[in-house]
Amino acid sequence: MAPQQGTGAPGVSDFDAVMLEKGEGGTVARMARLQDSQLDAGNVTVRIDYSTLNYKDALAITGKAPVVRKFPMVPGIDFAGRVEASADDRFKVGDAVVLNGWGAGETLWGGLAQKARVNADLLMALPDGMSARQAMAIGTAGYTAMLALQALERHGATPAKGDVLVTGANGGVGSFAVALLARAGYRVLASTGRPQEAARLTALGAAEVIDRATLAAPGKPLAKERWFAAIDSVGSHTLANACAATRYGGVVAACGLAQGMDFPGTVAPFILRGVTLAGIDSVFAPLPVRLSAWQRLAAQADVAMLDAIAHEIALPESIAAASSLLAGEVRGRIIVDVNR
Repeated sequence: MAPQQGTGAPGVSDFDAVMLEKGEGGTVARMARLQDSQLDAGNVTVRIDYSTLNYKDALAITGKAPVVRKFPMVPGIDFAGRVEASADDRFKVGDAVVLNGWGAGETLWGGLAQKARVNADLLMALPDGMSARQAMAIGTAGYTAMLALQALERHGATPAKGDVLVTGANGGVGSFAVALLARAGYRVLASTGRPQEAARLTALGAAEVIDRATLAAPGKPLAKERWFAAIDSVGSHTLANACAATRYGGVVAACGLAQGMDFPGTVAPFILRGVTLAGIDSVFAPLPVRLSAWQRLAAQADVAMLDAIAHEIALPESIAAASSLLAGEVRGRIIVDVNR
């Protein structure tokens, strides 16, 4: 059934959503009123409270990259809310749940809507003591940052072994990485192209702020050893330079491609310094991995940190905000209240 604009008084099965369609000039994003019958197939229907606007969502909404695999599509790789209907014994009506990734906003209708229907395998119970808004202040960005931190620790990183570099530090993942690393006792070097935000990064826990220009251009195969570990959400030359300056036996977690998908580096850091390059996939991470990350986030992500990292917009504002996000005009996290 093709999406239609609603008319007349809304019914209990009506809901608002951001709808992406394929037009002659590319992706067209608009607000639409939809019916339950138009939702994806699945055994759990969720009444969404909050979603988010991530970099991938912005690419999908603007059509700047082929994120969406089928049209029409509701974007939004995150959502948190309560179960409205369930045909799976693992979830009952009223249960608080959260979803990250799994192709939401790409192959499955996502969270920038007031409802979603998915298979129960893709849902996770909201951690105890965490609100839906707090979960979306964390969202895929905070969850990815925690996956990266845990990867660093699995490969031997400790505060005593040296500094940790965070690239793209003013973005969603980067902001969380800075805060989580500092909270865990690490000395953090935050790389950003927005030096005017240095005070904010320092408040999040950064010990030093580095101009991203020092990392974004082509560099040497091996540079002076500067940090034991790094979390990179930028890719391209930045990732190559992060690896080149990592100390012997160190580790770099790669989780993004804001600068580019390429990796113009050499094997020198890996075969001469024993550096590990750890890839971070937040989309299809199995449930035990997700639970471990979210449980630690529930314990360590305090409300003050979430308020410093995130700000809230209404659902219709997410379309315009996508362009601002891609233009680098947004700092930290964007929470979307889908019911206003």
